[in-house]
This record gives sequence, structure tokens and C-alpha cells, in this order.
Amino acid sequence: MKASRLKYGSVVLMFVALFFVPELIRQLTDQTDRQQTSAEEAIARYGFVLQEVSQELGITFVHQRCDVDDPLKHIQPQIAAMGASVSVSDVNNDGLQDFYVTNSAFGELNHLYVQRADGTFEEQALTYGIADLNRYPEGSSMGSIWADVNNDGWEDLFVYRYGKPALFINQQGQKFIPFDGTAQFPEWVNSNSAVWLDYNVDGYIDLFLTGYFKEDVDIWDLEDTRMMPDSYEFATNGGKNYLLRNDGGLGFTDVTQEMGLDNRKWTLAVTSVDINGSGYPDLILANDYGVDELFLNVNGERFVDMGPTSSLGDIPKSGMSITAADFYNQGEFSLYVTNISEAGVLMQGNNLWVPTGSTMIDDVAVPLYTNTATSAGVEQGEWAYSGAVSDLNNDGTLDLYIANGFYSATPNTDYWYDYTKVVGANSQVIINASNWPAMQERTFSGYQQNKVLLNSGTGRFREVSTAVGAFLDKDSRAVAFLDIGNDGSMDMIVANQHAPVSVYQNRTTEDHAWIQIALTGTNTNSSAIGASVTMQWTDAQGQARTQKQSVSGGEAFSSQSARVLHFGLGLMDSETVDKVTVDWPGGSRQVFERLSHSKKHSLSEASERSFDN
Repeated sequence: MKASRLKYGSVVLMFVALFFVPELIRQLTDQTDRQQTSAEEAIARYGFVLQEVSQELGITFVHQRCDVDDPLKHIQPQIAAMGASVSVSDVNNDGLQDFYVTNSAFGELNHLYVQRADGTFEEQALTYGIADLNRYPEGSSMGSIWADVNNDGWEDLFVYRYGKPALFINQQGQKFIPFDGTAQFPEWVNSNSAVWLDYNVDGYIDLFLTGYFKEDVDIWDLEDTRMMPDSYEFATNGGKNYLLRNDGGLGFTDVTQEMGLDNRKWTLAVTSVDINGSGYPDLILANDYGVDELFLNVNGERFVDMGPTSSLGDIPKSGMSITAADFYNQGEFSLYVTNISEAGVLMQGNNLWVPTGSTMIDDVAVPLYTNTATSAGVEQGEWAYSGAVSDLNNDGTLDLYIANGFYSATPNTDYWYDYTKVVGANSQVIINASNWPAMQERTFSGYQQNKVLLNSGTGRFREVSTAVGAFLDKDSRAVAFLDIGNDGSMDMIVANQHAPVSVYQNRTTEDHAWIQIALTGTNTNSSAIGASVTMQWTDAQGQARTQKQSVSGGEAFSSQSARVLHFGLGLMDSETVDKVTVDWPGGSRQVFERLSHSKKHSLSEASERSFDN
């Protein structure tokens, strides 16, 4: 009897631990400032304050989610869970940053907000010919990215959809016309993410396009309800990913299979950066219902999956977004992946993969990582769709913004119990949408607050969203940063699902210096996507500091921030930074010394590819 009681007590303790230990850890490691402060107090304490200003700036966009076919209407909020996105570009080359937001419901228009000289915006998508993109059978917009695909000096627009992808060519800042070679794109892709990269470093920007639902799934004319994942942890029946080679600005060729990138792992997000310093851009994928993937580029000839070796692909989670950033000012990129967590139900936690070295495998330098999310205080998001990065207070360290929330419906209701019944079932149950319980306007990880995680510079982050004026709980999806008005403070746009877009103007302390670098490629792609900049400076305390950033062709989830790289510098006595090193795709390098801070510098690639200083 005594042994039986001991056994029973052990079981009880085990279940108590399962439910309460994660929450106890969260509370012990929580670094949150929950008290709202005045603007001046926020600037004095944190170095910045955010103010929602969409109406003041003339921004009235409201995202509408798409409809679905009758057999899916009982779970429409899950099938139509995405589509709110934002991407930044200077469409007319006037030096002011503009942005594009996608709608998803048929008949609803995408919006292009062009910045005026006074920092307000004018909506001009119809004028530019890129508004009316949500119609059947072409499809429903899920997101967009910008790049100069023909190297004519003007940024072009790619829109990925549940449906037919579309590329629009910029006509010298006056209008856009459909790309003549669009027929070379896949006929149908259910895509939530894409990224530009010049994988073979031939000077023309290529495209990696992700698939979520399989390409034979039409959610408006469904032939088979067996279209959901076949596993909650190791699903292999997702949509196909595509690597499309740019053939000199004239067309695109599908090289996915020959480059080793053909898989079906329900990719939700992708980014590209030269992660091992080879001179060739690599691909990092955040996969829903499975492990994340790191594909290293071998001399532009093939990609090899080194996720398991690097530790990135160890544990299956629900990868939502992926961002590469030098969080610790080491001159190396860490990787931040957001996942799903719901207190008392599912505690996946977000991952912060920090490089610890590398190993050589078949002449390929494979980076090795360790997950420091818990110790850094960035593990606990919620249903975290995006983890985006910028230096919000210009102190010289990169901060994090996490967009949370899945579906906010009837308050005080919850769909989680029914959800766990189906995802815990066998593959024949989970794969069939007809087996998924009806949502019935129940909330599903809704009303979750977004997080502003401020980097302390000592390896820890502090949550300050409420304190700096950025409380938001609107089922956010995508996040992009830009400098409205070119005043040296990074402002923020948050695209919210089935809700108005949120635009935050940032006011930073005048004590902190900054510098911006705008790159233009000549031998490489003119957008300079894939180029990296290593900034070296000496702060007011005499400490040598370093930070590395890369020009992105798309990052986090369904987003692309301004192509101009922004570096906060903190307190400075000198009027200049020490050194700016630009590493161009392919391996050439340029070094610029003693550039003045608190201004933007436009740097062009040297005419000689071998230039190195």
C-alpha cells in the first residue's frame, strides 16, 4: 500500500511539473516592464517611444481575409489565417521609403503608400497598376517582395498568392507592367513567403518561393478535403518550394530539383544570408509541422541541408518566421525562429540560435549553433507569427519585435481543446479537413499582445511594449521597419490579419548617434541583395564595437524592411565611425574609413570585382 501511494504521488508530481514548471521558468526569467509611462519618461528610460500614427499619416488600409470553399468554412479562420503582409521599397527613387500592403479577399485592393516630402503618405496602387490582384482564378495575395530583377535601377514587385504568382516591372517610377515571362512561374502555388537571392552570383537576382498547401489544392474549388498536414511534427505533404533562376532579366527557369531544394515540409517563412562567409547566399527555412532547415550554398552549384549538423534542425516545432541578425555584436549572424506557445497547452518556445563555431564537411563550412533563447529572455512568445529586428533606440544593439495572435473571436471562448483532439490523432485523421472540429467563432490563441524586446547589450532582452507606447493585440502577422522622414529613427509597420494596419512613429533620444548605408551593386545585382556591411566604431566610453547586417530580399514572416541598412551607434564622442566593410556577393570587398555618422551614405560597388582593401 505504501509503495502504491508513493507511485501515485510520483505520478501526481510529474503532471504538476509538466503544467507548472514551464510557467515557473517563464516567471523567473521574465524581464517585463508592464507599466505605461509618458513619452518623455520612455525616452529617458529606454531611449525611444513609439506612437501609432496611421490616421495622421493618411494610412487607412484594412486587411480582409479570403473566403474558402464550403467544405472548409467550418475552419475558415485556420485556412485563411494569413495574407496580411508589408514590404518596403523606394518605388520612384526619390529617397523616401514607400510601402506595399496586401489584401486577400476577392475584390479587395492591395495598397501602395507613396511617401510625400512631409512624411505623410498617398495611396497610389491603382495609379501604379498593382492594386486589383485579388480575384479568381488568379488567386488571393499573401505577400510581396521587391528587387530590381532586370538591373535597370528601379525596384520591381513580386506578389505571391494562393494562386498564380505575379511579377510587375517598374517603369521608371511611373507605373508597373506585368512581367512578360510570368508564364514561366508555376501555375499555382499556395505560398506564404518568398525571398530574393542571387544564388549563382551572376549579377541577376533569383527567386525562392515557398509552398504551404500542396499546389493541387484550390481552397475555393476543393476537390479533396485530404489537404491538411499528415503529421503535427513531421509532415511531408506540404506544397513544393521553388528556386527560380533569373535568366538575365528575360525570364525565370525552375532549377529546384537540380539544386537539391525539392521538398514538401510546409514552409511558412524563408530568409537568405551568407551564413558561413562563402560568398554565396544560403537559405534558412522555418517549417510548420516539422523541423527547420539550413541549406548551405556550395559555390552556386547546389544546396546541401545541414540543419541537423548545425543543430538548427534538431527538434520539430511550428516554425513561423526566421530572421538572421547580429544580436550580440560579434560580426556573426544568429538566427531567431518564432514558434507557437500557449500557456498550459503547448510550450514550444522561440529559438535563438547563436553561432559557436563551425565544422568542415566535404569542403563545406557548416556553422554550429546553440539555442540561447531561454537565457536571453526571448523564448516566450505566444502564437508568434513574426520576429523582426531593428535598433529601436539607436544604442548600437539590435532589438526584437514579436507579432503574436492567431484568431481573436468571441471573448472568453477557446478552441484549443478541440484542436488538440485532432492534432494528436493518427495521420489519416489529421490529414482530412472534414475531421477538424468546427471553430464556431471561438477564439484560438487570440487577443495576444505583441512584444517589444529591448536588447540590453549584455545578452538579455527586456519586454517594454506597454511602457514605450506599443500595446497591440490585433492578430498581427508581418512587421517591417523603415525611416519615415529620414530622421534617423526606425519606424515600424505592423500588418494585422483581418484588421487595420498599424504604423508606429519612433522618437529616439537625441543623445544616440546613427548611420545609414544604402548600397548599389554594379557587377552584382543592383539592389545589392546579399551584400553585408560590417560597421566598426568606438563609443563614448572608448569601447570598440562591431555590428554586421545584410541587405535582405525578404525576412521574418511575409515582410521586407527597407533596403537601406540602419545602424544605431549609441553615445559617440567622435564625429565618424572607424570603418565600414562591404562584402559583396561573390566575395569582393570594399572598405570605407571615417564616414560621418548621423547621416545616410550611398555606396556603390567598385567596378573591379577583385577590389579588396
